[in-house]
Amino acid sequence: MCDDSLRKEYEALGITAPVYEYGVKILEKLEERFREIDRTAEYNQLRVIRAMQECRVSEACLLGTTGYGYNDLGRDTLERVYAKVFHTEDALVRPQITCGTHALALALMSNLRPGDELLSPVGKPYDTLEEVIGIRPSRGSLAEYGISYRQVDLLADGGFDYEKIRENITEKTRLVTIQRSKGYQTRPTLSVERIGELIAFVKGIKPDVICMVDNCYGEFVEEREPGDVGADMVVGSLIKNPGGGLAPIGGYIAGTGECVENAACRLTSPGLAKEVGASLGVLKDFYQGLFLAPTVTAAALKGAIFAANLYQSLGYGVTPDGSESRHDIIQAITLGSPEAVVAFCQGIQAAAPVDSHVTPQPWDMPGYDARVIMAAGAFVSGSSIELSADGPIKPPYTVYFQGGLTWPHARFGILRSLQSLADSGLVKKEMCGGKEEGERDCRKTSK
Repeated sequence: MCDDSLRKEYEALGITAPVYEYGVKILEKLEERFREIDRTAEYNQLRVIRAMQECRVSEACLLGTTGYGYNDLGRDTLERVYAKVFHTEDALVRPQITCGTHALALALMSNLRPGDELLSPVGKPYDTLEEVIGIRPSRGSLAEYGISYRQVDLLADGGFDYEKIRENITEKTRLVTIQRSKGYQTRPTLSVERIGELIAFVKGIKPDVICMVDNCYGEFVEEREPGDVGADMVVGSLIKNPGGGLAPIGGYIAGTGECVENAACRLTSPGLAKEVGASLGVLKDFYQGLFLAPTVTAAALKGAIFAANLYQSLGYGVTPDGSESRHDIIQAITLGSPEAVVAFCQGIQAAAPVDSHVTPQPWDMPGYDARVIMAAGAFVSGSSIELSADGPIKPPYTVYFQGGLTWPHARFGILRSLQSLADSGLVKKEMCGGKEEGERDCRKTSK
């Protein structure tokens, strides 16, 4: 009876019986995988609680300040909590950091000086960083300040090209940026272990080089963070994993005392640094979001693994594949056509609790070199720890799925994306038993 009522509720939300049953078959194979995710979430939950207790978080920490923000107990305590959670000397956690790109730009611009060189040993950075660096000319880029850039692409198998990395570390190399997640690429996401190996190699050549890790989408996926393996800076957004879906804005930079102080001087002003910056009533959401982050990340991770297995079984290219170990919450699915990317994203939007009636379309989004479609019916605008999907409208027509504050919502969203493809006649025929005309059996019928 329970299963029947669940099936009927999915049907009421537009999921046909073949799509629902296909999802059930995929889930039957994932029970052990999901148990391991829950174990990691429990471990990380205890880490967060211990950090909060050791830093003596109190009710007074939740209140916040206005104006200059001098002596903001909650802000200063939260930054100590982040430093403990990410195993670094210090942290900067502020609502004045507007997004992940801003956090990364802040970390780079505050720790590089004219004449320095930035090296990426993991290939092309995320699209929005191209203008920060000056790969694509932009006002205020690092290039305009005389900071040069080198890049070493990954090998064909996703490995590090150690020989070329060695060749490209010069006297001018001041900072090495390591992007953990894949961005709009199909390369493997980097595990904390692999990040540690790369940092050790780089510092073996030049010990004083700053190693910065773009940690976006990777927080709490593993038991360790990049701060555990030698990263000098760990950078991310609060409207991704560590905000737990509650943080309405913000970013963090955790790292060495010097790197964090440099970032604070750039964010506010030399001489003021971390002493100013009012928390403006968001601290409760920052604390509670961090508290929830391990279990929210686990829900998103289950959704990514479910999506990988479902779409891989239909013959689509997926990165990571359904059985690989996971190091972030992003699932790349190569759909092969612009129509399929649009249909997928429209399905995700239709599953949202907010703006489900809106139909996303590709548009010329600032910071990208191609039209982009984004689906995100979220409580916090642009929050990619909530159920969301996006992708550039260019070959090989890959969509990037992430988020889901709860596992049931992630499951529904993935089924709704598949339903959207089926309704558009774009789904692989294997879903309906391999019949040439089977796609029609999966579509919703008009009443």
